Amino acid sequence: MVFDPTLTPTSASTPVRGTNVIGVRAYNERLVLSLVRRHGSLPKADITKLTGLSAQTISVIVRALEADGLLLRMEPRRGRIGQPSIPLRLDPDGAYSLGLKIGRRSAHVILMDFVGEIRAQAQWTYAYPVPKDIFAGFEPALREVLDVLTPQARQRLVGLGVAVPYELWNWAEQVGAPSGALDAWRDVNLQAELEFRCSFPVIIANDITAASGAELIFGNGNKYPDFVYFFIGAFIGGGVVLGGSLYPGRRSNAGALGSLPVPASSRSDGGTEQLIRSASLYRLEQRLLAQGHDRGSMFKLPMEWQPFEPFLSEWIEEASASLAHAIVAAVSIIDFGAAIIDGAFPSDVRQRLVEGVREKIAAMDTQGLLPFDVIEGAVGINARSIGAASLPLFARFLLDRDVLFKEEAPC
Repeated sequence: MVFDPTLTPTSASTPVRGTNVIGVRAYNERLVLSLVRRHGSLPKADITKLTGLSAQTISVIVRALEADGLLLRMEPRRGRIGQPSIPLRLDPDGAYSLGLKIGRRSAHVILMDFVGEIRAQAQWTYAYPVPKDIFAGFEPALREVLDVLTPQARQRLVGLGVAVPYELWNWAEQVGAPSGALDAWRDVNLQAELEFRCSFPVIIANDITAASGAELIFGNGNKYPDFVYFFIGAFIGGGVVLGGSLYPGRRSNAGALGSLPVPASSRSDGGTEQLIRSASLYRLEQRLLAQGHDRGSMFKLPMEWQPFEPFLSEWIEEASASLAHAIVAAVSIIDFGAAIIDGAFPSDVRQRLVEGVREKIAAMDTQGLLPFDVIEGAVGINARSIGAASLPLFARFLLDRDVLFKEEAPC
């Protein structure tokens, strides 16, 4: 099977492994877990009201979820008439998942708990992504992150989610790879290769789709039901969120924001270029390479980008101008409440970029548009890895797995 990261996640046929604790939950159990996740904590009385199920049914479900280690009781809430209510929350140690981000300059593995906190992580870099380097780095990285778990805790691992760019083989020139070096990706069965190396079920998603989902689930998704999302890595991409769910489009290509036409910064004739040509980190990398910096130095941890001046400031100026045009165009088509910008850079660089975008939009003619916010992403550099790691958790325990992959109604 040829790997195609644009397909719906490829784990439906994977058999469930392990005990009932990590097995696929019944619908009503998923409903209760999903509501508790969304609200942070809920007492049984509120769960009963929200679900429409009987109090007796909810009591049975809650007892089962507590027994399986998925729900925790909090301190009773006092000060109200009657018995004090006892809120329930997800147990962080109730389940764990792994997330793998395959980027054009680096790969990243995380171990994430049931509430979305990273427990361990490992990263490795390369000049350009070829399958053998990905697989060679994955096995020691996997051992490193799993070392933090006890043998008992490892029984609660539910799978590996993978975030990987679409059609890696098409970007050989831009990432500095020799001609044909990335063609091996055309015939790699990534799911099978990774399942062989880790023995967990594997779910694959496009990297920017995963990042968009992470922002929606763990970031500002509860503040803005409709927003346009930009994630800036080696290449910029994005996502469209409508009504609290990612909108894939009729052919699963909505949110191809890197293809938006913007004024070309290098031309004075009024010409245009795609956003991916002016607001991607490879443009900054090209400038740094010309000055003798190592390829991939931008993507090593910890990220220290002060030595990249004045080229960093030049890139921020160029990227913010292009992003301002792209955002105004997007808001003109769909009345987004916000544009959210995140990326594979330090938080101070993100802040400077967002401030630059705001300044440039303020100077543009936006007559006819309603006010909208331009804000920083809340997840940060690990958005792709976190989005990937959330996939196995949603597949096993929660109802709103389609927050990442919402199917279109038949025409």
